[in-house]
Amino acid sequence: MSTTPPSPSVALPIDDRMRAMVFYRDAFGFEPVGESAEDGVPEPLMFRIDQRTVLLLIPRGGFGWVLGDGRELAPPGTSECLMGMAVATEQEVDDLVARVRDAGGAVLAEPDHQPWGYTALCADPDGHVWQVLVTP
Repeated sequence: MSTTPPSPSVALPIDDRMRAMVFYRDAFGFEPVGESAEDGVPEPLMFRIDQRTVLLLIPRGGFGWVLGDGRELAPPGTSECLMGMAVATEQEVDDLVARVRDAGGAVLAEPDHQPWGYTALCADPDGHVWQVLVTP
């Protein structure tokens, strides 16, 4: 039996590969992994979040193909999961929210103090929601 834990990945459906790559690079500072295809975007479009975790961004048609005939894709703007990003300071939350706006994302809830910490909710251009927070 292997003692190495599995490497997690998160896959999200997208509408536009270039727009998604630019958003995640500019808003979150993620660097794409792999060699660029003819459109200048790596195929598959993925970002290494840490040493073991990968974020994959898959065009909707390909995402539906991966899911197979048994499941429908949620329509854009439907939240089936909430991704989280913990940062060290309130200023980092504010700065990340500003970068999300500048990169074409939406701010769903402005940074504010909540019982669980200083937090904001943002969405990428495809409507996937991220919670950015500093825990108390």
